[in-house]
Amino acid sequence: MATQDGSAEVIMESDTRPNDGEPLEGDSENASQTDSGNATTQDSSISNGDDTDEQQEMVDLKIIWNKNKYDLKIGIDNTGAKLKEKIHSLTGLPPTMQKVMYKGLLPEDKTLREIKVTNGAKIMVVGSTMNDVLAVNTPKEVIQQEVKAEENKKEPLCRQKQHRKVLDKGKPEDIMPAIKGTKERLPTVPLSGMFNKSGGKVRLTFKLEQDQLWIGTKERTEKVPMGSIKNVVSEPIEGHEDYHMMAFQLGPTEASQYWVYWVPAQFVDAIKDTVLGKWQYF
Repeated sequence: MATQDGSAEVIMESDTRPNDGEPLEGDSENASQTDSGNATTQDSSISNGDDTDEQQEMVDLKIIWNKNKYDLKIGIDNTGAKLKEKIHSLTGLPPTMQKVMYKGLLPEDKTLREIKVTNGAKIMVVGSTMNDVLAVNTPKEVIQQEVKAEENKKEPLCRQKQHRKVLDKGKPEDIMPAIKGTKERLPTVPLSGMFNKSGGKVRLTFKLEQDQLWIGTKERTEKVPMGSIKNVVSEPIEGHEDYHMMAFQLGPTEASQYWVYWVPAQFVDAIKDTVLGKWQYF
């Protein structure tokens, strides 16, 4: 471009690059795409609307089963069937074996809200596991008969080496008098003067009001719940048939038998009936 005096005007191009803080042409489109991508990522973490417990109004319940208490938090819009599943996870008791009680038998098809279950409510559960059912179907009387039949096939217990070392010590001097061929009720005093397997003195005290058998020695007294005694076996002592040797099975196998020697014969049946559940309140 010429000036008025005819000289040429030189125009210097200036740097037209934008400041660092300004977006380049097209950056707005990229930014828009980036924002869109971020929005997609955020949306993926949003709940899909499933009705989970966390989204429901919750109630705290006390589940009571088999003398045990469990705390359970559950959505109030869950059904009785869902509650049974939760109970199963707490107790191991299958839903089909459960009777759930809340103001009567709790219906499976209604929600806890419909049943008007309140926060802190106590839910009673009745039912037995398969192991409990099998145990009930094998009563102590059946076990005792099977043990007795097996014992008849073996040599007399009093001849076995493990018992001879105690019996060979002879009859204790302070043993209670015995009467062969008779049956008497349990005495009101402990049965004393007998030997245990180690040859130490032992006494038996039957605490009927506490449902316990106290097995006492010089060192200590074991208080055994009668319901935990699986079986009781006995056998007359050869040459002294007015006395018996007797074992209380305190665990699941014969290895847990607690042996007592020189038990007066007239009390043997009363001891078995008392321990195995045929109570005699005298």
